[in-house]
Amino acid sequence: MAWPAKLFLIGLLVPWILPIGSLNLSVYRIVLLMTLLPCLVMWLQGKAGTKRIADFGLLLFCLWAAISFVVVQGAAPAIEPAGILFIESMGAYLLARVCIRSAKDFRNMVVFVAKLIVCMLPFALYEWVTGTNLLLLAFGTVFRTETATRMAPRMGFWRVQGPFSHSILFGTFCGSMLALTCLATKGKHSAVFRGVLTVLVGFAALLSMSSAPIGGVAVQISLLLWNKILGGFAGRWKLLWVIAFAGYLVVEFGSNQTPAQFYISHFTFDQQTGWFRLLIWEYGSASVANHPIFGIGLGEWARPVWMGDSVDNFWLLMAMRHGLPAFLLMTLSWLCIWLSVAKIKVTDPTIDACRTAYLICMVTFVFVGSTVHFWVAAYAWFFFLGGSGVWLLDCKVPQRLASIGDKNRSRHLRRNALVTET
Repeated sequence: MAWPAKLFLIGLLVPWILPIGSLNLSVYRIVLLMTLLPCLVMWLQGKAGTKRIADFGLLLFCLWAAISFVVVQGAAPAIEPAGILFIESMGAYLLARVCIRSAKDFRNMVVFVAKLIVCMLPFALYEWVTGTNLLLLAFGTVFRTETATRMAPRMGFWRVQGPFSHSILFGTFCGSMLALTCLATKGKHSAVFRGVLTVLVGFAALLSMSSAPIGGVAVQISLLLWNKILGGFAGRWKLLWVIAFAGYLVVEFGSNQTPAQFYISHFTFDQQTGWFRLLIWEYGSASVANHPIFGIGLGEWARPVWMGDSVDNFWLLMAMRHGLPAFLLMTLSWLCIWLSVAKIKVTDPTIDACRTAYLICMVTFVFVGSTVHFWVAAYAWFFFLGGSGVWLLDCKVPQRLASIGDKNRSRHLRRNALVTET
């Protein structure tokens, strides 16, 4: 894997906050600043594969978000947040588009990140049992780091924050790697190695003690089992959509709760925070209705005085901050990539495993993002992972078939040469 991508991935786990001028930059942001212009040039030159509609859609998302900041907050105050958003969005996305161009690159990235998580695991276990964040203490002896958030224990254990700014982000980062570790490494490593690595990655996510990341892990396990059991049935994913829709109808018409209320009341550690998320949706969607074009920027949103300012819904917050145009540009761009990847015809088992793992990972981000917000490192990680699967759309000829075709062409050329000499 290319060294800029490795530096970025390592930078996600380094909690230093470095003052540069008037900015406080984290390590991964510095890496993205250094690589943004080269990656943009390479993308324009076609070295990141075919230019996609989604590429331009995400560029327009960043542009509209910048315009919304200017309209709501003024030109000068908008420079810093608009610049950071562009760096973390397009910087991370284009870095993946440029550096991950094949199944080999993709699988190497997955193994590299999984090993980083395993390296964090001893520190996470210590924090889980004692509540002491050794990573932040160690890094804090050199530079300023993220602030340790010591929250109330759950089930007798402390919620692991790791090098991130919140335990939810630690769980989201580790949990997002489960399906990728299980499937994308198939054929690259032995079944025992893959199994152990997958279990360790999933266990790390559980240490966050956060319902959304743990729910994401459960979703991935369910989808992996579904794919394993019905692997020979071509219509297995369409059948799953039918079952999911039927389940929605059963809850909608057979329960005195809405589907969202049913999920919150049955699948969260703390039902109080779950019901609080329903209030966030109610007042947040009202904010979008009142400010549909440019949103409210980084300003306050209308809510009762006893409610905090946290919005535990990534998709809703994008609409609240930047308006519906920005929300639609981002979501439709992602859907364009994911649906295109889902539709491609793949016969090579390696590429198919990468494709399935990537789509399961993206489904997990949609699921988890509906109950939490992605910010700082987790936000950049989401855009990097989203861009890391676009190479699949450039695999018009499966790799294994291409190699067979090359051998056949070589035999054909040698045969013609022999006939000519005769």
